[in-house]
Amino acid sequence: MAEQEATNNYDVVLLCEQALSEEDAAQVTSLHEDLEDPVTYHVLIPVEDAAARVEAAMGSLSAGEVMAAPAMAIGEIDLAEVRKECLDHSLEELATTLKVLRAAGANADGAISHEHPVDALAGAVAKVDGREVIILTRPHVVAEFFHVDWTSRARRKLGVPVLHLLERETFDEQGEGFGEGVTGV
Repeated sequence: MAEQEATNNYDVVLLCEQALSEEDAAQVTSLHEDLEDPVTYHVLIPVEDAAARVEAAMGSLSAGEVMAAPAMAIGEIDLAEVRKECLDHSLEELATTLKVLRAAGANADGAISHEHPVDALAGAVAKVDGREVIILTRPHVVAEFFHVDWTSRARRKLGVPVLHLLERETFDEQGEGFGEGVTGV
């Protein structure tokens, strides 16, 4: 992410769980339409942990499937290939997000990160002197209930406003109680 030289720029750091849709980009940019200062969006896309992905896939097999299926040794899974797939996927998600933000008229840059998402977010906010953070995720009811989700952690760690939006849901849908809804500082 590029360091911003102009002190009057309003820098927003976006932590996205997946690529933004055109509707997501329009909603995000609509939040800053009335600002006089130019707005720059700095996008962060976390790279999925390949080992966790393999473990989750293996763990999703029920006992009956394991008993009926031929044995597959963990060594047969090419972890390097899974890592490459995860990296490629994150790069595609970033490119898509930047494309839809720019199509919505936004100035945007971004990066992928191998760090814990909230640590990467804190680093990005410090680097660009971010004025606010927007976290876009799918609903994560259990994590949100126990306040261990990205938004709750970011609010405890950062000294800027943190807004959580649900991807692929309009402001109206979020406000009507479908999903978590729009949450602020």
